[in-house]
Amino acid sequence: MRSNERVNGWDFQWNTSDSKYNIGYYDCRGKVMYDDYHDQTPEPALWEAAMKLEDNLMEEGYLAEANHSEKGWVEVTIIKKKE
Repeated sequence: MRSNERVNGWDFQWNTSDSKYNIGYYDCRGKVMYDDYHDQTPEPALWEAAMKLEDNLMEEGYLAEANHSEKGWVEVTIIKKKE
């Protein structure tokens, strides 16, 4: 995998995984945002970039999934190469 993916001006860094459930993931951090329930959500432009990266990876033949966690982090996990 490439060590960096730049999407819509956001730099996603590659991280290998020791998990048997995925190959690894790209991550990027933006501002911490909050929804109406005061749950942390990703910055909208960053989330849009993560979804685009997910689509790009799927087009390249990978099974990928975008997710977000706390403190502004988004991750695009690559589950496996499609068969």
